[in-house]
Amino acid sequence: MQEYKRQIVEAANAIRARVDSIPDTALVLGSGSGGFAAQMESAVRIPYSEVPHMRVSTVKGHDGAFLFGAVRGRPVMVMSGRLHMYEGYEPKEITFPIRVMQELGVRTLLLTNAAGGVNTGYHEGCFMMLCDHINFTGRNPLIGPNDDSLGTRFPDMSCVYDPALRDAARAIALEKGIPLFEGVYMQFYGPSFETPAEIRMARAMGADAVGMSTVPETIVARLCGLRVFGVSCITNMAAGILDQPLNHEEVMETAERVKYTFRGLLDRVIAAM
Repeated sequence: MQEYKRQIVEAANAIRARVDSIPDTALVLGSGSGGFAAQMESAVRIPYSEVPHMRVSTVKGHDGAFLFGAVRGRPVMVMSGRLHMYEGYEPKEITFPIRVMQELGVRTLLLTNAAGGVNTGYHEGCFMMLCDHINFTGRNPLIGPNDDSLGTRFPDMSCVYDPALRDAARAIALEKGIPLFEGVYMQFYGPSFETPAEIRMARAMGADAVGMSTVPETIVARLCGLRVFGVSCITNMAAGILDQPLNHEEVMETAERVKYTFRGLLDRVIAAM
């Protein structure tokens, strides 16, 4: 564990050496939301490949770089493209950037993702604010030896997604007429899409949307004491709800179609912090 902590510190120091100041707010961009970075003011880009011990993103639609700039005048650190277990990475590798954020002094984390709608009241192109999650991967980034200096052995998960941030997002969506639901996100391992039977199971277990990311980062962020806000772009209805096959191109096309609305929601949430 001491080696892992050393790697975290080395990565954080390499980032500090390239930026003038570190924001206290960070944003992780999921599939199809990389265009958000284009609106950042005076952004400094640091590819993951140039950060010690950092893995690189291999998925289409994920840029693979840290960005430091401002959104509506508020400084923010952006992770443009995330890592996934289905890429072959271990949970500790996926959540390494969150540990680095904590080391840098980040205190609030916004997580985005593309998800499949399980709740039949949802529709393609709407957004779901996470109020809770279900970890259906069978993996946890905290398994193994624990270093108390990085967080407690048994972190509380009874209120994962910050209520005040959710209140702010709800008010913004209402004011701007943005379709924002609130529900439970369930993470599957991937990379195959879920079967209709798995979606029926997910609905029976209380899930409103399914995806292949976000939960490991959330677990580590809460361990680190970060405030967490999560939002899904519902890019497709999950398997068996509509009589059509699923594919990644559909995910990207829907994300592209609603990107300006999604950006508008995100930047206003950031500005309201």
